[in-house]
Amino acid sequence: VQLQASGGGLVQAGGSLRLSCVASGRIFRSYEMRWHRQAPGKQRELVASITSGGITNYVDSVKGRFTISRDNAKNTVSLQMNSLKVEDTAVYYCNAGYLGSGSAYWGQGTQVTVSS
Repeated sequence: VQLQASGGGLVQAGGSLRLSCVASGRIFRSYEMRWHRQAPGKQRELVASITSGGITNYVDSVKGRFTISRDNAKNTVSLQMNSLKVEDTAVYYCNAGYLGSGSAYWGQGTQVTVSS
């Protein structure tokens, strides 16, 4: 599986961005899809995940602001980010793995910068 993320950029605090990730391979729907992020000087953290059946989970800091979704027919997973905060600034990575296992496949990362 190869993952290609896009949609990052520079936005003011309070603004919105939508990240998208396209996966190659015909078994996309078998994987739990995830978005991690890594800010400068910080550890990578799991931001959101969605199972093949559509069950979602979010880190507390983004609940109510971010929405993860997937389209199995198009092999895409998206992350809608609203009410962005400066602390959301990070490189965001799309990744995939089986439920309960670590991520086996990672995209190249896309930079999100939120200015005050």
